[in-house]
Amino acid sequence: MDYRQKVTMDSSGFVLLADYIPGIVQEIRYYSTYNFVGERVDGYEEPVALLTVEAARALKRVAAEVNVQGYRLKIYDAYRPANAVRHFVMWGIDDLDLRMKPFFYPDLEKQELFKRGYIASQSSHSRGSAVDLTLLDMRTGKEVDMGSPFDLFSEVSHPDSAAVTEAQHANRMFLQSAMVRNGFQPIDCEWWHFALKDEPHPQTYFEFPVSGRYLLRE
Repeated sequence: MDYRQKVTMDSSGFVLLADYIPGIVQEIRYYSTYNFVGERVDGYEEPVALLTVEAARALKRVAAEVNVQGYRLKIYDAYRPANAVRHFVMWGIDDLDLRMKPFFYPDLEKQELFKRGYIASQSSHSRGSAVDLTLLDMRTGKEVDMGSPFDLFSEVSHPDSAAVTEAQHANRMFLQSAMVRNGFQPIDCEWWHFALKDEPHPQTYFEFPVSGRYLLRE
């Protein structure tokens, strides 16, 4: 680890997204068993999304922008404790646990997930200003068609994939444009992942659990 980096349990400066952005939709996958690991991930004590107040403030602007056009933000993951990332790494070492392979990485071997950048040994989510999300169409009540589901580790999930339709690509770019306009930056292998460009804790990895009771309330 870089000598400037640190791990801390300090949750001050974090907020519950549901309190900060009314109307946001949440499906916290790592609290459930429906994720690429196949079980609840370490550190997820409640199915809630937390972010630094700076990232939440920027995301609130995104929510207001897409709301006007008939959409809500749907959150799959936000702050992710450092011990959750270690859970991912230990899962990656277990060659025999392939129970979720058909659903999340059908064309890749486990070891390739790390090499190709789908899973990191240190995650920007643990710095508190990254979010995985999609759009919910308020007219239909359904997720907008992005051409691949969340956490499908495949080239089809790359934002610029040629394997999706023009309409699906346009949906991805609609979400990406709204996020970028409000201070987030995308990555090249997951259409759903964005991190605050000017994150407040670029060298700090947090480890307090995902739970509202660990936050300081005003």
